[in-house]
Amino acid sequence: MNNRKLRYGLIGAGSNAERKHLNNYMNLPNVEFVSICDVNIENADRLAKKYHIDKVYSNYEEMLDKEKLDLVSVCTPNFLHAEITIYALLKGVNVHCEKPLAVNSKEAQKIVEAKNKSGKKVMVGLNNRFTNEAVYLKKYIDEGLLGEIYHAKAGWIRRSGIPGRGTWFTNKDSAGGGVMIDLGVHYLDLALYLMGMPEPSYVTGATYNNFDYTTTRNRNGYKGNPNGIFNVEDSALGFIGLKNGATLNFEFSWASNIEKDKQYIEILGTKGGVSLINGELKIHSELLDTCVDISPILNPNIKLMNEFEHFINSILSGAPLMAPAEHGVYTLEIIDRFYQAAKGNEPVFFEKNNNKFLLLSSSF
Repeated sequence: MNNRKLRYGLIGAGSNAERKHLNNYMNLPNVEFVSICDVNIENADRLAKKYHIDKVYSNYEEMLDKEKLDLVSVCTPNFLHAEITIYALLKGVNVHCEKPLAVNSKEAQKIVEAKNKSGKKVMVGLNNRFTNEAVYLKKYIDEGLLGEIYHAKAGWIRRSGIPGRGTWFTNKDSAGGGVMIDLGVHYLDLALYLMGMPEPSYVTGATYNNFDYTTTRNRNGYKGNPNGIFNVEDSALGFIGLKNGATLNFEFSWASNIEKDKQYIEILGTKGGVSLINGELKIHSELLDTCVDISPILNPNIKLMNEFEHFINSILSGAPLMAPAEHGVYTLEIIDRFYQAAKGNEPVFFEKNNNKFLLLSSSF
């Protein structure tokens, strides 16, 4: 890898920014911490002192205007993702943007246009693509070992996991949606990514808001405001028909009356199937005329792919990204139409020969 140090800035100083972005970028020799920004200057100051970052800002435009940065992480509420990412690109800065890329596909497409104009890179923070299980599964599937994939299931259901009533997560203006755009974007993306990101034909489904009255079903650590806004869905269930003939059904919930939480993907093919349930990976196939279940042993101490090293390497070498902005558009196109289908209580179809989807096989 090129040994040039990249000047790094963080926009948004919340818990995810610290836990995920700072704690990972700080360990990379090619990254120099330069500045941090948050509208809550106290949060920015706290992280700046903890991680020995010299420059602190409360305005991202000022930071991007004054500091000559090579890359930034955008870890703000969803409604600010497009605005900040586009401004950074226009200043010649590469962007690692947390998921979702924007609140809808229209805003996400504007990011892609700005990226193309700037010549810089945008990577979406789809961390589930970078787990050892996902990296292994992608290789396994791409080798054709499942045969023809005809159906998949994806879900992330919680018993008590509302991210705080009255926080920006439960406000449609700030988040763009509820559990579908929060949890759904992770496992819907991962399932479709493993399937090769096929072109969608139609989507249908339903949303529910059954727990907006309570704060007792909040996720641990999220207190919320009992009088705060809660105008998004806490459950989303749906079905996607794909133009290659395959299908995908999904379920996502912040709160539901179930026995225990579950995160899962199941993919069915003509030669075999795979399941990734609560982190446990299994392959289901047939050997010597006998059905077998295989549990791959992946060494947790050996990281097959590091999200942060990957982005730095891509910036320095020009290598393609595993989670480019175009993929963020793809998922948001589906989510937009899902919301439309749920609202109208009928399936919504995609345009024929949609160039946005046909271009996804290209390198970015």
